[in-house]
Amino acid sequence: MNTNETLKTPYYLVDEGLLLRNLEILKDVSERAGCKILLAQKAFSMFRCYPLIAKYLSGTTASGLYEAKLGHEEMGGETHIFSTAYLADEIDEILSICDHIVFNSFTQWETYRDKARKSGKSCGIRINPECSTQDGGIYDPCSPLSRLGVTKQNFRPDLLDGIDGLHFHTLCEQDSPDLVKTLQAVEAQFADYLPKMKWVNFGGGHHITRENYDVETLIETIVAFKERYNVDVYVEPGEAVALNAGFLVSTVLDIIDNGMQLGILDTSAACHMPDVLEMPYRPHIVDSDKPNVKAHTYRFGGPTCLAGDIIGDYSFDEKLQIGDKLTFCDMAIYSMVKNNTFNGMRLPSIALKKLDGTIEVVKTFGYENFKMRLS
Repeated sequence: MNTNETLKTPYYLVDEGLLLRNLEILKDVSERAGCKILLAQKAFSMFRCYPLIAKYLSGTTASGLYEAKLGHEEMGGETHIFSTAYLADEIDEILSICDHIVFNSFTQWETYRDKARKSGKSCGIRINPECSTQDGGIYDPCSPLSRLGVTKQNFRPDLLDGIDGLHFHTLCEQDSPDLVKTLQAVEAQFADYLPKMKWVNFGGGHHITRENYDVETLIETIVAFKERYNVDVYVEPGEAVALNAGFLVSTVLDIIDNGMQLGILDTSAACHMPDVLEMPYRPHIVDSDKPNVKAHTYRFGGPTCLAGDIIGDYSFDEKLQIGDKLTFCDMAIYSMVKNNTFNGMRLPSIALKKLDGTIEVVKTFGYENFKMRLS
């Protein structure tokens, strides 16, 4: 298949060339900083791309057994896992395939300590430095009453025997100065324990491949931290791996007027790009601008029954027609992993634009994918 004109919308299209650009940046950071970078699969788990990613990153990190199995089976390298609470009937398999297991509390560590130590795997504790550097409460692990990580008040140095590392994750789509601020809080509260560790995991949320990201500060910060504490450093971005490397192509099904021009698309914010509602944010559409900047403004929504299934307002130079195609940008991350079949909506196909320009249809979905999620 040489063009996307024959693909039925809606579909996700991941561009291997744009993905490769991100991977080259991450590889450069890894080599210059002397750290290991992992793919956080919660943001991007299109395993058709794992063989390529494996050439540039050290492995994967997971939030549960299924992600861990996917990374272990399809990418190899190091397999890391963090979960707020592990299931007793899954811990044996987790220990058999994961290299690093991070526990969210000392209660969890005590529960599984004997098995974990017998497995010979490297174990860590997630800490919460209680240092918020963002405004997005739903994505802030350091917000008040957070369930994520052990605070200084609840830290148990008497239980560190068998613990090789500390893990923190406080960022979301942020720059390296926010990491610097976080590290100051980490060191202020946990410096006594850092020299006893073999590794420290800086978590994700580092927007390393974003334009104007301060890469030099990141590298300098990691190098200095390693020298101070003689530890290995891990970074586990999700978004940065596939940032701006994917698209969601949709078709205009109808245009109605109820105080403004309302475009009904065959793609849904609620089903196919749920972060538009959860974050919320407004994805860019190719050849569009903000509302009322260009001649013709439209509000786009999906075909579901949800009144709030609204993607956003956009303006265009020319009037849109039923049947026109719209291309939403930055749709590789969090969209595919979060999509759903509410209202019986068909999931978008998944396609890959390869380095030679050809397009491979990786996956299509139909009624059975909806039916088999139910009973």
